Amino acid sequence: MTQLDERDATDSTAEAASAASRGSAEYRADPYPVYACLRESAPVCHLSPPHGVDTYLITRYDDAKAALTDPRISKDMYAAMDAYHTIFGDSSVALDDNMLFSDPPKHTRLRRIVNSAFTPRRIEALRPRIQQITDELLGKCVTTEPVDLLSSFAFPLPLIVICELVGVPENEREDVQKWCAVVARTGFSKADKDKLAVAEGALRDYFAELIARKRENASDDLLGALIRTQDEQGAMTDGELLSTLWVLLFAGHKTTAYLIGNAVFNLLTHRDQLEKVLADPDLLPNAIEEVIRFEGSVENATFRHALEDIPMRDTVIPKGCLVQVAVSSANRDPEKFESPDTFDVERKGLQSAHLGFGSGPHYCLGAPLARMEMRIALTTLFEKFPRVDLVAPAQEAEWLKVPFPAFRGLERLPVALDPAQL
Repeated sequence: MTQLDERDATDSTAEAASAASRGSAEYRADPYPVYACLRESAPVCHLSPPHGVDTYLITRYDDAKAALTDPRISKDMYAAMDAYHTIFGDSSVALDDNMLFSDPPKHTRLRRIVNSAFTPRRIEALRPRIQQITDELLGKCVTTEPVDLLSSFAFPLPLIVICELVGVPENEREDVQKWCAVVARTGFSKADKDKLAVAEGALRDYFAELIARKRENASDDLLGALIRTQDEQGAMTDGELLSTLWVLLFAGHKTTAYLIGNAVFNLLTHRDQLEKVLADPDLLPNAIEEVIRFEGSVENATFRHALEDIPMRDTVIPKGCLVQVAVSSANRDPEKFESPDTFDVERKGLQSAHLGFGSGPHYCLGAPLARMEMRIALTTLFEKFPRVDLVAPAQEAEWLKVPFPAFRGLERLPVALDPAQL
């Protein structure tokens, strides 16, 4: 490589790191070129994000999978409270006392309790109700004008399902969704943090009141089961129960909603692949796994921090620094996936390979439910509206613009369910 080439490569790396640090508009619209550059030249990249806490971004598959299971990289953000306060402020603390933000042995205890209530039998029993909700939502959609499939279908479906599963009354769900939406789309400015504090305070108060109601009147829903469940170390504390309710509701609908949107968008923009699925419905489960790999709804895993200096590639992640695992980048690593930027519903070996649901002890508890919702949603949509199409060119799609890219999803998904009727 010539000196000019080296200088160009260095400049490109610096630009990519800056884009990822700032959450630039171009990067949020299409992060994959940035990730490709960093995988090649700075696979463990030091970032300077707006929250001001030193952060290292991991972009290659092997490193990402290792980091997700490395006990030296902690999920317990309470153990990094100064960094936690800097990023999230004070309002989030009470909502993060759950298995998602903990290490063993606490994580092991909380996960065991939730597992005992969130059983495969309970999930499978939801299948007829998920189908019914799907049919009802699509039945309400008009065909004579464009429909935003996110707000009319992709979001209501998993929200209704998780609220019914947990036990949130129907007349209280609109407020819960509104508060969750604020949390999902909050940036790092003071105004954003003020909005976050209000929404999280409202959620805490609501969850505490709901738990109190369930304690007074036993119920057969998941929250009722969690209240009753004990393990050998006892039941959850009230704080752990409140926080677990929060993470089940939030993660239980946001990620699936964006995933349904991403699936529809990518199938409609890759018509040859959609035709394969329509011709052979047995391909749909694999197509869903390919969507999760190609354009999953979790762009970056939740924050971790280094418990000690950790050598990785030619970089050392210093003790105390934040660690971000770029799941979307790992899932397009050419060292793991052949032609990773090609959307291929016939790709082999996906379910055990992609990191869309994480890896190791923190593997997504709700993955079976998400897969079931995806399969029912997509099957029903394309059976009912086989000619559904986008109403705007794919390049005009609006993707989430939150600077910290926890989610990869669309702001809206306008479609014509039956283009002939427009």
